[in-house]
Amino acid sequence: MAAAKLFGSESTHSLFRHSFAVGPPRLVSYPGRSSLDYAKPRPGPGPSRLRVLAMAAKRSPKRLKYSAPRLSKVDDLVYVEVDPSGTENWKLEPVIELLNQGAVGVIPTDTVYAIVCHLKSHAAIERLRRIKNIEPSKPLSILCRSLRDIDTYTTGFPRGDGQGHANIFRAVKHCLPGPYTFILTASKELPKQCVRYGTTTAKFAARKNVGVRMPDDAICLAILEKMDAPLISTSVKWPKENEWMIDPVVIADIYGPEGLDFVVDGGVRVADPSTVVDMTGASPKIVRLGKGPKLHWMDAEDDDESAVSVDELIPSAT
Repeated sequence: MAAAKLFGSESTHSLFRHSFAVGPPRLVSYPGRSSLDYAKPRPGPGPSRLRVLAMAAKRSPKRLKYSAPRLSKVDDLVYVEVDPSGTENWKLEPVIELLNQGAVGVIPTDTVYAIVCHLKSHAAIERLRRIKNIEPSKPLSILCRSLRDIDTYTTGFPRGDGQGHANIFRAVKHCLPGPYTFILTASKELPKQCVRYGTTTAKFAARKNVGVRMPDDAICLAILEKMDAPLISTSVKWPKENEWMIDPVVIADIYGPEGLDFVVDGGVRVADPSTVVDMTGASPKIVRLGKGPKLHWMDAEDDDESAVSVDELIPSAT
């Protein structure tokens, strides 16, 4: 597997890098995938390198058809490279269009990369589960653009009642957007495909939970701001290993043949996932300590309990 990772990172990454520069967009098609080019092609790898890439990105017969007027190759993987600073967010318009049509793709967050789809597209949610191989009983995460979205699709954060219970909502506002996933009780507005019952563990069996994120990432926020609903999301990991995939080119090569419609390249990330906090109990409990620091109003669970709880509560947290 180590050799495979090295090949994907070094041999394919340079191929895509030669395909992007700032300028008017036009479609560039490689065998089995397409990319949005923003200038005249620069000198790149020879035909032998292209054949290698074509073998790594076979078309998926299960991919849905879309009628996107800007794209002439609707069956190909769309690959868009965007500056992480957010100065090139105009390149994201085709991605937003595809998401609204029911596409499934990969975008960066402020932690790791996420496979996403529109919250209101039931077919897209089922495809996301199949691509990531997530069991139907497991709950999913949602990426929100605002606290209003969180209030709509969950029962919200605990608020003070004047009887000694702290106003957690006020504390949460100071760390969002940020690298935290909060486990909240889902409202009736959230599709059942997202929540299900989540787990067979007795401690959590009666709960309908969902992981909620507001990432502090310019690319991710630019996409969310153009959507009419949150995005369903799940972290991108190696199919047979419990390790995050942080190189978007390798992600495209591995998951493209499984049915992805697009990949947004925001640069190679660090394998540092969000801190997961369970807000459904009597007090906020950290079930996975990640990029977000422990705050004074959060309690920490034992290591053994946390390892079980985070997988049961929200296995898809980015």
